[in-house]
Amino acid sequence: MNAEHRTFDDELKELNRMILEMGGLVEGSIAMAVESLKKKDEEMAKDVIRGDDRINKLEVEIDEKCVSLLALRQPMAVDLRFITTGMRISTDLERIGDLAVDIAKRSLELVAQPLPKPLIDIPKLGLVAQKMVKGALDSFVNRDINIARDVWNSDDEADHYRDLIQDELIEVMMRDQSVIPQSVLLIFVARHLERICDHATNIAEDVVYMVEARIIKHNIEELKKFVGKDWKEKKKI
Repeated sequence: MNAEHRTFDDELKELNRMILEMGGLVEGSIAMAVESLKKKDEEMAKDVIRGDDRINKLEVEIDEKCVSLLALRQPMAVDLRFITTGMRISTDLERIGDLAVDIAKRSLELVAQPLPKPLIDIPKLGLVAQKMVKGALDSFVNRDINIARDVWNSDDEADHYRDLIQDELIEVMMRDQSVIPQSVLLIFVARHLERICDHATNIAEDVVYMVEARIIKHNIEELKKFVGKDWKEKKKI
């Protein structure tokens, strides 16, 4: 292996490290945002908002690294798929970070207000979101489409909790109009968390492309092959 090839391998490892760093920051942001809501912790919510700068900077650095590798190294086959997948993953991670910030902002709005009901299902949805993001990153690190499949299938659970939270809060608002503002904010939180799960499924789909050169996004036939016997027509594409 010549020196130039070793340098290229080192650059790929550095790209991998940057993506994992960004993923770790995003996972932490989700956890802190939900915890700030549960504990009505203003400083924790502000920490999430402040931390978004580093996530945004990492996205830019990853994009620049990927463009440089594509332009200067002209990678082929699996290396090319790894680099292009890295660009897409960083975009999804940045959007997840933005959604965590949105949750933190809703948390700040709710700090001084009584909650319309105890927080039971929102923390559960938060754990689903964290698990899906972690799983998506694990599938990327390990090049494991079985983990990616588990992430994709977990999206039904996220949708279930979002719908449950929304239905319960609508019932609460119908009984007591005084809690409408707080209830609406919590519905937004549930939707933000569900969107985080959607971005995790995007990452899982990109991992399938990276590993097997198969595009399953927006492709029902490929999705059926990917999901296998657990396929349900209600699954979103």
